[in-house]
Amino acid sequence: MKVGIFANPTKADAPSALRMIITELAQYDVEYVLDVEAGDLIGEPGTPDFYKDVDLVLSLGGDGTMLETVHRMGGDFSIPIAGINIGTLGFLTTCTDEDFPLYAKHLVNNELRSVELSTLEVEMEEEGRGKHTYWALNEMVLMRGNTGRLVSIEAEVNGDFLTHYRADGLIISTPTGSTAYSLAAGGPLIAPGSGVFVINPICPHTLSNRALVVPNTSEITLKVCDTEPIMFTADGRDVLKVAPKSVVTARLAKSRLSLLQMPNSTYYQKLRVKLGWTGGAN
Repeated sequence: MKVGIFANPTKADAPSALRMIITELAQYDVEYVLDVEAGDLIGEPGTPDFYKDVDLVLSLGGDGTMLETVHRMGGDFSIPIAGINIGTLGFLTTCTDEDFPLYAKHLVNNELRSVELSTLEVEMEEEGRGKHTYWALNEMVLMRGNTGRLVSIEAEVNGDFLTHYRADGLIISTPTGSTAYSLAAGGPLIAPGSGVFVINPICPHTLSNRALVVPNTSEITLKVCDTEPIMFTADGRDVLKVAPKSVVTARLAKSRLSLLQMPNSTYYQKLRVKLGWTGGAN
């Protein structure tokens, strides 16, 4: 078995956690390949191709590191991934570095549980640079730029006019992203596998504009009504200017990402722990 490892070099605990992970893997004769930054942390060689020809990719950090890892993999969703949390909230991560010895045991015994996550494909036109296609695990966002003015966006679902949003921005979120920016903007929590997207305005001018859940078979078309460029980002990366009067289209991507979780880990257990919910269940 071979494992690729990506690590967030800004985390103070990353070097010690990385060494511990390598030590645990060595006990089971598991080979590893480090990305460049991870290699620099512990003085070993690394490569940008850390994810190629491996059976699993480990992401050492938090949710942001998980997103960075997946994007560094260039959209290659054929490789399962697991997050080792040395960050803060860690909705996407599988376990903490302290739990990794148990995770490694489950890994070599083929006892991990695979969770399939849907992804979003987005077509947008960048100001002065033509059309691009992006994908997102969490969300895509259209938002106001440097002017501070509200953005003006017309939304259609499968060609059927939905509404005209005037807001600080608009989020199109997957179920995975429902615990990220969309949650902070007042959106609902959506369980994995629900087969939906969330259309969520950010601070809408019309108070009756609320988050809307639509089937993930829908094609969502967003028409930029502003004469000045507004900003676009997918998973918080590569903030770009959207060409005035252009159209942004979001749909379900063909590829799905596989997360390898602990055998007894569930989405609802994670919600209770991460959000500090109370209740009688253990």
